Amino acid sequence: MAFPLLSLIVFMPAAGAAVLMFLRSDDAVRWTALGVTVLDLALCIAMLAGFDTTTHEMQFTETRPWVPALGITYALGIDGISALFVFLTALLGWICVLASWVAIDRKVKEFMVSLLAMQALMLGVFCALDLFLFYVFWEAMLIPMYVIIGVWGGDGRVYAAFKFFLYTLAGSLLFLIGVIVLYFHGGETFDILALTAQDLPFRVQSWLFFAFLIAFAVKVPMVPVHTWLPDAHVQAPTAGSIILAGVLLKMGAYGFLRFSLPMLPEASLYYSTLMLSLSALAIVYGGLLALGQDDLKKLVAYSSISHMGFVTLGIFTLNLRGLEGGILQMFNHGVTTGALFLFVGLIYERTHTRSIADYGGLMKAAPVYTAFLALFTLSSMALPGTNSFVGELLVLSGAFAANLAVGAAAVLGALLGAAYLLGMYRKVALGPASVGARFKIRDVNAREMVAILPLAAFVLWVGLYPKPFLDIIDASAKHLLAQVHGRGDGP
Repeated sequence: MAFPLLSLIVFMPAAGAAVLMFLRSDDAVRWTALGVTVLDLALCIAMLAGFDTTTHEMQFTETRPWVPALGITYALGIDGISALFVFLTALLGWICVLASWVAIDRKVKEFMVSLLAMQALMLGVFCALDLFLFYVFWEAMLIPMYVIIGVWGGDGRVYAAFKFFLYTLAGSLLFLIGVIVLYFHGGETFDILALTAQDLPFRVQSWLFFAFLIAFAVKVPMVPVHTWLPDAHVQAPTAGSIILAGVLLKMGAYGFLRFSLPMLPEASLYYSTLMLSLSALAIVYGGLLALGQDDLKKLVAYSSISHMGFVTLGIFTLNLRGLEGGILQMFNHGVTTGALFLFVGLIYERTHTRSIADYGGLMKAAPVYTAFLALFTLSSMALPGTNSFVGELLVLSGAFAANLAVGAAAVLGALLGAAYLLGMYRKVALGPASVGARFKIRDVNAREMVAILPLAAFVLWVGLYPKPFLDIIDASAKHLLAQVHGRGDGP
């Protein structure tokens, strides 16, 4: 396209962050940040409106020389795999601004600058078609997230920020080594589409597969490299938790989709049983950990490990139902778990406690809050009629077709999800009416409702009419499977 729509989408938040630096009033900072993120969302809606669902080809592409001597270009583009996540990032961006309106009351300008910089870098990851450019965005994301946790987090924020940074940096270094190996084995180019067309020896594919596995597994996170997640979520401010759950965890799964499967098809097929087993382990183990939590935020954090296990399970079934379910579930998880972290933040602002034992009878004190909490809780359980049901049904269908034992383990994980989510809601909303006596609870206000309603709308839209979302995914998912099965014959 002549009009650089993707560049505008990616760099508008960065430009907004630059403008914020010259503002002095906290209110001006908040309103400007909100305006920038809403405009970015409008551009993403325009992008989806012009998206061609009938092709797997990259769309809205932009290519310009950057470092010609090394074959590095500034290349952007999206397909059916990345389009939904560009939109999801922009959707959650302005919701994070609203969620921080009152919760962040010190260094407001610095927080909003970090938030907008984070959004620009995440958008860059999903749009980059040059491997070097992708790595720059991928690595730079660590900095604003580290700052958000370390400066505006809870009492243990410094420990959580360092742990997050060290885990993800270790994974990123392995990814960098893999990028260098790909560069020299792929014809000394960083062009992602050109590297996808290369036919690498199985030995090289196998080595790269495990290098990428560790790097992406940290981001997902998969067991046993998941231990940074609960600390980061518990200590992060509400907006930080929404970003972590809604977008950052998707980066690892997106890496499998963009690099491991199309570039390493033989290795992906050969090690698919291993990946299915690790995914089933994450589903069950994450569910068991969530079942034992009495901290509301930790419960939602551990549930993310289980739910992201469904995502990687769907991806490595290597069949169409599982793959499309896994991609759709990435979007669903961003909406539902992002909403749950928003609700944890809203009640924490009112009570300054996250202990489930401190709540009870919340339905009488805040009926609107508990009604929407019920919707998102049922969505996280994958109740029919909600978004997660569609994605989880496709994943389980693909899982049983790929491996009966793994499918059975995933069903057990789904049952655990129902147990800890229903138990949490019973204690928080329907338990003895103790919360009204201990805290002065007010129901959600107009600003909070503006943040809640779009997420609730997507829960019902995807749950009742998923066709538009699956149409976006379909052509690219079919092409990806053709790449894997067409060239992935094993060693």
